[in-house]
This record gives sequence, structure tokens and C-alpha cells, in this order.
Amino acid sequence: MLPETKILLPDKTVRTQEKLAVFLAFIAGYTDATGLIQWKTYVSFMSGNTTQLGAAVFSEKYGVIISSVIVISFFLAGIYTGTCLSLSKKFINKKIIFYMVSGIMILYCITDYYEHLANGLSIAITGFAMGLMNTIVTSVGNQKINTDFVTGTLNSLARTAALFVMSDQADERKEYKVNIFHLLFLWMGFLSGASAAPFLLFYSGNWTLIFPAALLLICALTIPIPTIKN
Repeated sequence: MLPETKILLPDKTVRTQEKLAVFLAFIAGYTDATGLIQWKTYVSFMSGNTTQLGAAVFSEKYGVIISSVIVISFFLAGIYTGTCLSLSKKFINKKIIFYMVSGIMILYCITDYYEHLANGLSIAITGFAMGLMNTIVTSVGNQKINTDFVTGTLNSLARTAALFVMSDQADERKEYKVNIFHLLFLWMGFLSGASAAPFLLFYSGNWTLIFPAALLLICALTIPIPTIKN
């Protein structure tokens, strides 16, 4: 069954939302892979960190416990902050989160270049930024999404595919088909970002997060505001 209440958006808005979501998924995948390579910690994949935390508790790997707790805490803080900003009537500029995440990454790169930051501080800053970014786009059309939660994306993809096959209503099948492609492109965006990270990290070193920061600024300057009002 489709949701009882649906918000019908213009096709152009939905297409722009899809492009933005894939773009953000690419950034999330790139940043997550960077965190895994540099600090052995996921900065947007909290399911993996939770698994590592649980396993580390009984194996007494205190370094893993500390890093997992730090990144999960700051990721949650980022989502909380981003949600509050999105709902606040004081912030007229709906693109503020783009600028905040980009600014955090740029400042981090500059600081880390001159004063090599400890791993704990690095994952705290990056985890907070990823939590913030997670609140920028929460849906594409009527399909709820999460740009950095790959497990949820694959879950929704499989469920939507099953609903498409089992439905005998033409309108439902059409919408399910569209949503399948939304979710598939989202997963491919994350995968592409994760694949690009090792290559760019090799050449950029401490400046590796400048790349996603620049992409976010491009998004902020080119994406229409109604697209990100979810």
C-alpha cells in the first residue's frame, strides 16, 4: 500500500531532489571511506560503529570503544543541530547547513595541515559534519531517504521492488518503479564516493576533505531553495 498522505511535487523539483540526494550520497561515501582509511572509523555509517563498539567492549579494545563512542555521539549531535536549524524560524537562509558543513571541512583541513589533529578530534569533527549533512535532504518526491544510511537504502530498495511486483494497481506500480530508481541511484552515489576516496586521498593527503567541501559549496550555489525544504 502507498502512504495515505502524499505530497505531490512538480517533476522538476523531484528530479532536482534526486540529483542532490545522489550528490550528497557521493559525499557521504567519500567521507566515510576517508574516515575508514585514515582513522579506522566510519564517520557516517553508525551501524558499523555500533557493531565495532559492541565487539570491542568484550575484547577490551579501549581505543575502538573510545573512537566509536566519540563518533556516534558527535554524529547524533550533528543530526540534532541540523534538525533544529531546519525547523527554526530564525534562519531564513535554508542553505545554512550546506555552508556550515563545508566550512567545518575547510577549517578542519587548514587546522590539520598546520597542527596535526589527534584522531579522536578528527572523527568528532567529521562525524558532526556528517550528522549535519544527513538532515539536508530527507526525501525524494514521496520516497523517504537517508543519504548516508546504505543499509536502510538497500532495505527500502528491496521492499519497494517487492511492492512493485506484488501490486496490481497501475498507479502504484508506476510510483514504485520511480522510487526503485531513486533508491538505486542513491546507493550507486554512495558506492561511487567510497570508490573515489582512496584515489583522491593518495594525492590530496591532509587536504582530502577540501573536495567534498567544494562540492557542497557548488550545491549551495546552484540548487533551488524549494528543493531542500523537506
